[in-house]
Amino acid sequence: MVYTAKKWIYARAFDGEPKLDDFRLEEEVMPELQDGEFLAEAEFLSVDPYMRIYILSYPVGSVMIGGQVARVLESRNAGFPVGAYVFGQFGWRTVSICDPRGITVRKPYVLPDFGASVPRSVGIGACGTVGNSAYFGFLEICRPKEGETVVVSGAAGAVGSLVGQIGKIKGCRVIGIAGTDEKCAWLRELGFDHAINYKTADIGAELGVAAPEGVDCYFDNVGGKISEMVRKQMRSRGRIAVCGTISMYNGSPTQVADPQRDFVWKELVQEGFSVHRWTDRWLEGIGQNLKWIQEGKLKYRETVTEGFENMPKAFIEMMKGGNIGKAIVKV
Repeated sequence: MVYTAKKWIYARAFDGEPKLDDFRLEEEVMPELQDGEFLAEAEFLSVDPYMRIYILSYPVGSVMIGGQVARVLESRNAGFPVGAYVFGQFGWRTVSICDPRGITVRKPYVLPDFGASVPRSVGIGACGTVGNSAYFGFLEICRPKEGETVVVSGAAGAVGSLVGQIGKIKGCRVIGIAGTDEKCAWLRELGFDHAINYKTADIGAELGVAAPEGVDCYFDNVGGKISEMVRKQMRSRGRIAVCGTISMYNGSPTQVADPQRDFVWKELVQEGFSVHRWTDRWLEGIGQNLKWIQEGKLKYRETVTEGFENMPKAFIEMMKGGNIGKAIVKV
């Protein structure tokens, strides 16, 4: 059978915020499968902040990067049988051919059985790269202890909302920073002890009330001025995990005060990370997050955009903070 794929092309270098005409929709007739390959059709595609930065290392004219949950339609690889659902970094495409033998990082894998009550879309969210970013980035770098105070920026996003809940599971007091009253209300529903709307509140003053004895762990998704204010509230030997700096992705970096004094005087430790550091433990993170979901301890939310033709729109809206929880596109 001959398959035709639709694909979104990175058509023009971003200048500030991405725009609809920075992307171009094309079609491609797929070649015949070779030994070791499989062909999969996308069901759910992910849009994430990292795409705004990572795509800059690719030439204009490349297929937009990203992960997806897809169903195997044809296969010449026994590890990826027809009918299996897989996660793969196939990009913004409706149909993809993959030879996993040539991939060493971000390898595709067959999704585990999530059970009847959990949708496959969590494979690009709470039980995928997003969930593992929260699980490993928070637990391995922040090393939270029961009774400690945790602050999460970008807390109503895909990763941040999970980090806060994992903090509560570990017995911590959790403060979330988000950009609307609706998002803050949702964080409180998730069990966050305090939620701060950074657009309307004095973050420093709010943190002083919510964490009068200081902050032990900070999971940073945004960088910039928000992170500067959180650092001022941190206790001695506080730990900071830097997952992203979305406040600076679309333009020039925001000027902030030199943080070195805080790092020296408070003996702070800050570490950035890529979740693929823990590739060898990937299924551990997925398994634990799935268990917590099934036990009702970990909740997730998805902002779903219908239609592959709306990929750029979903991406642009996500970059403006239009999503609550994980932003996904359903083909």
